[in-house]
Amino acid sequence: MSSHIEAKRKKGESFDALLRRFTRRMQQSGKQLDVKAGRYWTKSPKKNKVQDSAIRKLVKGARRAYMLKTGKITEEELRAKKR
Repeated sequence: MSSHIEAKRKKGESFDALLRRFTRRMQQSGKQLDVKAGRYWTKSPKKNKVQDSAIRKLVKGARRAYMLKTGKITEEELRAKKR
C-alpha cells in the first residue's frame, strides 16, 4: 500500500482542476480517515500504573468504610466532599 498520493498536473490543466482531482483521490483512498482516526490516539497506561491505581482505590475505599464504621465521618460529610 502506498503511503502517499500523487496527482501530476496535466498539460493545460488549471490548478483548481488539479486540486479537485487530488482531493477526490484522497477521499477514495481512505488515507484521510486513517489519519483523522489516529489524531487523538494516546498510549494505554502501563500494567504497573493500572495496578497501583486499583490498589490506591481499594485502600481509599477501605479507609472510608472504616471511618464510617467507627463514626469519625458520616454519609452526609462524604457526599459533601464529593461535590
